[in-house]
Amino acid sequence: MIKIRQANERGVANFDWLHSKHSFSFGDYYDADQMGFGPLRVINEDVVQPSGGFDTHGHKDMEIVSYVLNGALEHKDSIGNGSAIRPGDVQRMSAGTGIRHSEFNSSTEEPVHFLQIWILPEQAGLAPSYEQKTFPLEADTGQLRLIGSRDGRANSVVIHQDVDLYNARLNQGQSVTYEPKLDRKLWLQVASGSLDLNGNELQAGDGAAIENEQHFAIKALSNDVEFLLFDMVSL
Repeated sequence: MIKIRQANERGVANFDWLHSKHSFSFGDYYDADQMGFGPLRVINEDVVQPSGGFDTHGHKDMEIVSYVLNGALEHKDSIGNGSAIRPGDVQRMSAGTGIRHSEFNSSTEEPVHFLQIWILPEQAGLAPSYEQKTFPLEADTGQLRLIGSRDGRANSVVIHQDVDLYNARLNQGQSVTYEPKLDRKLWLQVASGSLDLNGNELQAGDGAAIENEQHFAIKALSNDVEFLLFDMVSL
């Protein structure tokens, strides 16, 4: 079963410095039918204007992944980390027992466009931690690449949940296939371009909940297709 979550169905938040689109209920946007999918709780597509950003705020018991599409996102947190996240980088922050952080756009000219992802951890009360790794944009075009996992295999960032997170960049006509194990939930989020998922056409911003599919194929219908694929425990 494949259920499409179209981009224009998402919740929207607009501020002077931020434009955000919510795949699931978040902030002032609430939809009882869109509370997450498996352990995946939040996918926000955020565009932060030059010199704008999220002031220091707190989180607890959540795995937070930031995936930048354009620009650079500056990060500072209460456990001593400070970094810039750019396209090709994957950042994972485990809030655990509690962490405070800020995210901002240090550019005075260019916006930063990124996906903010929240995943429920498999246990509460973890020690707060942070990890960031670079997966070069020019590498592995045309195939799925593991960028996050519970065991950190293949040099992926560690996510404290039974989740495998993949990305892929495809040009028109390229395709990848996937055969999930039984009793798994999968979510595909299109970051750019257009693609075909088992006969379903998806555009940038669209998502798809996938269950009980023994095999599926993803084919690029345009150049510069980029997407994330979550393979998750069925909660």
